[in-house]
Amino acid sequence: MLSKAQISIVNALQHKKFRTQHGLFIVEGIKSVLEFVNSSYQVQKIYATAEAVTKLGKIPHKIKLEEVSTHDFEKITALKSPQGALALVELPKADAALSEDVLKGKHSLVLDDVQDPGNLGTIIRTAEWFGIRHIICSIGTVDAYNPKVVQATMGSLSRINIHYLPLEDFLDKYRLPTFGALLDGQDIYATDFGNEGFIIMGNEGKGIRKSIIDKIDKAVTIPRIGDAESLNVAVASTIFCSELTRQKKYPK
Repeated sequence: MLSKAQISIVNALQHKKFRTQHGLFIVEGIKSVLEFVNSSYQVQKIYATAEAVTKLGKIPHKIKLEEVSTHDFEKITALKSPQGALALVELPKADAALSEDVLKGKHSLVLDDVQDPGNLGTIIRTAEWFGIRHIICSIGTVDAYNPKVVQATMGSLSRINIHYLPLEDFLDKYRLPTFGALLDGQDIYATDFGNEGFIIMGNEGKGIRKSIIDKIDKAVTIPRIGDAESLNVAVASTIFCSELTRQKKYPK
């Protein structure tokens, strides 16, 4: 039986303040839990129903696995249709290893104050699909360890490097080519992205901040054929990632 203290801690991890305080975040779902078990992340504990324990299979001895009743599991899950498996995973240490050498020779996504958890989760999942390994987020971007973000990544978060940094300082320090998604830019399909650089995507409602626009080398737009006012940032990010891949696979 789960104690009140255990239930309280797990539920508190829905909020960033307590994730930071405890150094933990939540991963739900059998597939996602296994993705983190088999990653470089440190899984501290797994709560699972009897049915989920069977589906999880053999878990490394260093990870505590506690079987709980379905009734108790309902007290800690945040999902409407839970799969009976929830892991407490240690937040990664602040990344001091980010260097220009790590970023050179490849493209990375830069997110300026993206707010919606679903959008960030989709962007992370998309980045993995297209082989992008680093996402640099502004301090104002939604927390990647928000349970809704983690859920939306479908396990991809376990393999993507997420960095939260003051973007102005970051872009001044790492002088790689910068491409910004803007409405009044060059046609994306006529843009040469080269073999490295930063693809900057803006906030859902406000776009890219003026202080960041000033640091963009080339404004790029996805041509509009219809009458829609704008594109969802996750959709726009997917189109940019797809075009980067197309250029690498099918150079002119």
